[in-house]
Amino acid sequence: MPLDYSHQLTVLRDILSEHQLDCCGTVSECEQIERLVQSLLANDDVDSRVKQILPHIYAYGQGGKYSADLSAHISAHQSQLADWVNELE
Repeated sequence: MPLDYSHQLTVLRDILSEHQLDCCGTVSECEQIERLVQSLLANDDVDSRVKQILPHIYAYGQGGKYSADLSAHISAHQSQLADWVNELE
């Protein structure tokens, strides 16, 4: 059963929050961020304010997926992660 968009937002927020708090993550989490963002962008029910930040979150996930040092990538985005987590609440 696919997740509805509110559950997708919760999962996305949880992953970003864990990256912010732990300063570490996995490539599969970055891939999941990309999939969640693509699904949310395609959903007309998602708030336009949220849709404005989703491309930035997608770029973060993609950058992490291809980063040679994922922990450094996450550390470099700490302030954005905090902002995104707050904006997705």
